[in-house]
Amino acid sequence: MQFDWNNPYPTIRMPVMGRNIVSTSHPYAAQAGLKVLQAGGNAIDAAIAAAAALMVVEPVSNGLGSDCFAIVWDGEKLHGLNASGVAPQAWSPQYYEKKYGLGGNGIANRPKRGWDVVTVPGAIAGWDALLQRFGSKPLGDLLEPAIEIAEKGYALPPILAHKWAAGVGELKDQPGFADTFMPGGRSPSTGEQFQFLGAAKTLRQLAKNGLRDFYTGEIADAIVAYSQEHGGSMTHEDLRSYQPEWVGTISQNVLGRDGKTYKVHEIPPNGQGIGALIALGILENFDLASLAVDSVASQHLQIEAMKLAFSDVYQYVADARSMEVTPAQMLDPHYLAARAKLIDLKKSTHFSHGMPQSGGTVYLSVADAQGRMVSFIQSNYMGFGSGVVVPEWGISMQNRGFGFSMDPHSRNVVAGGKRPFHTIIPAFLMREENGIQIPQMSFGVMGGDMQPQGHIQTVLRMLKYGQQPQAACDAPRWKVNHDFTLDVEQNLSPQTIDGLKKQGHVLKKIDDPYMDFGSGQFIWRLSDQLSDGYVAASDSRRDGLAAAY
Repeated sequence: MQFDWNNPYPTIRMPVMGRNIVSTSHPYAAQAGLKVLQAGGNAIDAAIAAAAALMVVEPVSNGLGSDCFAIVWDGEKLHGLNASGVAPQAWSPQYYEKKYGLGGNGIANRPKRGWDVVTVPGAIAGWDALLQRFGSKPLGDLLEPAIEIAEKGYALPPILAHKWAAGVGELKDQPGFADTFMPGGRSPSTGEQFQFLGAAKTLRQLAKNGLRDFYTGEIADAIVAYSQEHGGSMTHEDLRSYQPEWVGTISQNVLGRDGKTYKVHEIPPNGQGIGALIALGILENFDLASLAVDSVASQHLQIEAMKLAFSDVYQYVADARSMEVTPAQMLDPHYLAARAKLIDLKKSTHFSHGMPQSGGTVYLSVADAQGRMVSFIQSNYMGFGSGVVVPEWGISMQNRGFGFSMDPHSRNVVAGGKRPFHTIIPAFLMREENGIQIPQMSFGVMGGDMQPQGHIQTVLRMLKYGQQPQAACDAPRWKVNHDFTLDVEQNLSPQTIDGLKKQGHVLKKIDDPYMDFGSGQFIWRLSDQLSDGYVAASDSRRDGLAAAY
């Protein structure tokens, strides 16, 4: 792929080149991963070091009680890991009905925050699975950078400080939140130091006793005791029995402007990565490259394909063991071609789901000089997750249980031991050359429902229009909402905005300057010669950094 190395969009970032690269949404985390690479660790080691640091320096988006997913190219083969948590065994629609009553629709109510949306945290077990399979350095070496940052403290960058302040009003009364994240009774300001001594204690314990201590040892005892104290249902057995799963990947072919076939890989459901693949498959039925990159026609097609994808994702995606259709059925080329015919090139359409034929988040990317590449994502879900923080240990819990349905007829209905619908999705790009699959890019775009949308917008800019990774990352984005209304970034051209409105797209007004249009990290392999290294991009929508040597 021959990129146009110019960048037509306003930016504060330049593409970064190197033979070893760590790209994350916070400079400290990128440096933590780079430190491990410089000490002889591999890309997987560096990813764990960066992930641990991100739990310390971006607590709004992730923490020790997060979930994670990863796609790993080990130099020979692609691997997919699902380390999303499962519901405590006590959960059911009847559990929520008894505690929270019924809503007007006759379905049980549920909270958005607190212990009753905390599924078993999967991230630490995910780290363990990655290290057991691919790691080369002692765990203590990988956690030491994060421990040092947590103990010494760090100054809050502006975007993090803004999002931190936005969350405290809703969460200040959740168990353990104010004591941990409101030092002096308020959120810290830009440039103000924050120490995270509880997280440092937990990380030191894990370095000493191993990562399973989180599920079977003293840390597990603290989690269960705090859950019981505050009306939660997490038990020792829920924690002890949890295991992440190696699930492989699902994929979709995309023809590049260079005439080569690229394959976009995602983790299979319970995540929404299949939504990006559906949209890309639909768009392969159009000559997108013939349309100007930022034109109304190009953006309209992508938006409509994403709406079609979401209509199926929201209908069918759940824990894979509960789905009524398979990913293969949802990605069948004949089905996607039929869905593509529903798109009106001149106007917006409100789509319903089809019928396939039967038959708050951080992302990081790492690549090393030996060719290993890691696409890794972990999240607490909505800002600060559940708001619950286990005292003394600094374990902030996700609220992924909010992704369950309370409708007993839904495939995504809550049940003990079941995984909820998940938003976080790492991605990976392979290139086909003479029948051989070659690793091309590890990438991801964090931000709730924005993630599959960010995947298709950035990948298509690179593959169909030849924009280099930083330009594709900096370009203005749109976001389809649940009701099929549209959010657009303010730097999208007035002509494009007017054109979308004329086609019937309903645009919402955005007041928040840090509205979440996603934050991406991209590492693209420059050639088939490893000595040529990589080029990386880091999204200016966060406080991030691509660090290389």
